[in-house]
Amino acid sequence: MASAVLPSGSQCAAAVAAVAAAAAPPGLRLRLLLLLLSAAALTPTGDGQNLFTKDVTVIEGEVATISCQVNKSDDSVIQLLNPNRQTIYFRDFRPLKDSRFQLLNFSSSELKVSLTNVSISDEGRYFCQLYTDPPQESYTTITVLVPPRNLMIDIQKDTAVEGEEIEVNCTAMASKPATTIRWFKGNKELKGKSEVEEWSDMYTVTSQLMLKVHKEDDGVPVICQVEHPAVTGNLQTQRYLEVQYKPQVHIQMTYPVQGLTREGDAFELTCEAIGKPQPVMVTWVRVDDEMPQHAVLSGPNLFINNLNKTDNGTYRCEASNIVGKAHSDYMLYVYDTAATTEPAVHDSRAGEEGAIRAVDHAVIGGVVAVVVFAMLCLLIILGRYFARHKGTYFTHEAKGADDAADADTAIINAEGGQNNSEEKKEYFI
Repeated sequence: MASAVLPSGSQCAAAVAAVAAAAAPPGLRLRLLLLLLSAAALTPTGDGQNLFTKDVTVIEGEVATISCQVNKSDDSVIQLLNPNRQTIYFRDFRPLKDSRFQLLNFSSSELKVSLTNVSISDEGRYFCQLYTDPPQESYTTITVLVPPRNLMIDIQKDTAVEGEEIEVNCTAMASKPATTIRWFKGNKELKGKSEVEEWSDMYTVTSQLMLKVHKEDDGVPVICQVEHPAVTGNLQTQRYLEVQYKPQVHIQMTYPVQGLTREGDAFELTCEAIGKPQPVMVTWVRVDDEMPQHAVLSGPNLFINNLNKTDNGTYRCEASNIVGKAHSDYMLYVYDTAATTEPAVHDSRAGEEGAIRAVDHAVIGGVVAVVVFAMLCLLIILGRYFARHKGTYFTHEAKGADDAADADTAIINAEGGQNNSEEKKEYFI
């Protein structure tokens, strides 16, 4: 909003009379000219007059309200002009033929006018004029907001493969001001890259999103949502992702029900394979060995009747589709007929837990063997040590012969005398 001092009242009245007379219908021309001349002939008091208005922001197609207000009015003439300086209303008369302008209120202190079905061409400055001495002028700016006319989302590939990066684009056309675009994958917000193109005061925004897809993204919506001052609520469009992925394989033991596989029992495994597209072929193999001759294969089922120890091993279920192939292993251990111990739990994906338990038993046995071997070695070493450290010792009868020069002299000098010398001589070899 702004205000300005106009030329003198008589000059302004003459100019307005000419404009209004030219724009008004013939029946109103005389009345307008009389009113203008009478207004020009008034002796305005000018001091303390205050003309003001407010800027207006409106959404395209809605109603804008323009109000010219006067403080301390002295009944001076008020008129409203469009951006082309054509008179819309002079007091309570409408010289302009545009019927979208309608008078809402007219008094000595206010001229209020509505403009219906606002379009982008209505945007601009509208002038309020008050014919005081000197005359005053104030303007209001109408800003028209235009929501996006079209919102489009486009995915580079209708069907993607897991691990692949795809491009998704969203375009918001012909808005004013430019639209802000936000991306979501399900409930998770993602970051895109936007470009703005301006044409004739209108803006087209295109946002690009690079997305790496996974099998969990299959069926998840990718949402393009716009934020704009002319839009209330959520304006959005979306596309659902279609992601192909290789099979996921799971093995389930359906028999025996108690889970303990003993000699003579029947045994059955079922292989479940899920993928997109659905696997068309499921096969069974025995890892590092041939399938038992009495095993029966029927699609996803493996059946072995009358189990025996030779059936022990790892059985693998394989599945494939156009994306790839996958497998799952099951380790079978057949217990004795009298066994009541719960069998090891097998991981249907790779049989890893059963294998780990078997490895634990082998490790414990190996440790015990190493300890026993180490103890035997220690005993042998100690035996050899003591055998190599044998020496000479004296009996009780030979005490006191430590200083003899040789064994014969020691015997002769020992307690008991010469008589028993031969009998008391001992040697330790």
